[in-house]
Amino acid sequence: MDSEELKARTKEFAHRCVKVSVALPKTDLGRTIRQQLIRCSTSTAANYRAVCLAQSDAAFVAKLSIVLEECDESWFWLGFAVDEELIDHERVASLLQEAEELTSIFAASRRTAERKQQK
Repeated sequence: MDSEELKARTKEFAHRCVKVSVALPKTDLGRTIRQQLIRCSTSTAANYRAVCLAQSDAAFVAKLSIVLEECDESWFWLGFAVDEELIDHERVASLLQEAEELTSIFAASRRTAERKQQK
């Protein structure tokens, strides 16, 4: 998968998370999760674009680490909303899967980049 495909994939991930977020109940907990999920999912997409513009290997690893953290946080908030019974698991199952896959991709990319830096 090339960087343009990942840009599109992370942007679509953010759009899908926003749609789920706005469907959460208008309770204190629902609002908190909505804000957190919107923030971290959109940050995943926006920061991945910054990864693609990194001007050094060290900057690439640092920016990719942010993307990895934000994507994993998105996975957390989606799962937390399900755990709290604010949304049905079936409604977000594919989104949870996408968060897990993206997290794995970014973790592997970071490991590869770190090994490259050490050479």
